[in-house]
Amino acid sequence: MGVTLPDLHAMKRAGRKIVGVVAWDYQLARIVDRAGVDIVSVGDTVGVNLWGQTNPLEVTMDQMVLVAQAVRRGVSHALLSCDFPYGPLQEGPDAAVRAAIRLVKEAGVDMVKLDGAADHLDAVAAVTRAGIPVFAQFGLTPQTALRHGVAYDPDPGPARSDPGSAATGPDRAGSPGPAASGAIATGKDPAASRLVPVEMKDALVAEAKALEAAGAVLLNFTNSGPVVGPEVTRAVAIPVVGGHGGGPWLDGRVRMATAAIGYAASTLDDPRDRYAEVARTAHDAIAAYAADVRAARQIRS
Repeated sequence: MGVTLPDLHAMKRAGRKIVGVVAWDYQLARIVDRAGVDIVSVGDTVGVNLWGQTNPLEVTMDQMVLVAQAVRRGVSHALLSCDFPYGPLQEGPDAAVRAAIRLVKEAGVDMVKLDGAADHLDAVAAVTRAGIPVFAQFGLTPQTALRHGVAYDPDPGPARSDPGSAATGPDRAGSPGPAASGAIATGKDPAASRLVPVEMKDALVAEAKALEAAGAVLLNFTNSGPVVGPEVTRAVAIPVVGGHGGGPWLDGRVRMATAAIGYAASTLDDPRDRYAEVARTAHDAIAAYAADVRAARQIRS
């Protein structure tokens, strides 16, 4: 039997960490599912990270359905989530429900992930009433930083590693160590420059509670940091996981599978520590294949 939402809630109560990954294709979905992760999330970051788009808002609903269908075929154990692209959530509750129903009917997802969900509680409630579980993302983004009047560094540079995680890039920021007073954009530590400042704690605790009350079954807290993150995690009964700026203070982590394994071409020139160096392995393998062909040697199977 596969992972269920009650399983995730039981894991939070028992203090067992939830493991989530972002995947965008069938083969990688099969691999991460076999590895035993709890959640596979189909992210709308597919456009920028896999297709080379420069605008993260370019991804369409049709494309998300197609990607989710491929990932669904590779996932049999983990819960499958899929992001809304930009548009349906912003258009209102009716559009959100239609988009959620489409992802469930056409792609077979188990839940839908809504970015910036705290600004659209009516949509969270509407999708929940339609019987579709909501994975709600909130936290510190350029938009929320502006609203709360705090600084936000759009390019903080490499993150410092933290115990219990492999923090090696801006999408897997770990514990900021001694600089983690909760402040951001301090100039002291790149990893701390996107973390939620302590003055936002009460507002974000309130947002988390509001999302839970609206029906969200799971929260993704962006740039939580070790000060505000634990407060939010304790404030709600539903699990709180995180990618950017997360750490062991949350109920679990979500990581792009391609980043964890060093798949991107950019990692060829990036010395940060990772779980694997797939891009380097692939580069060297193709170079060896090319050398065999050019030397008139038989190629490997």
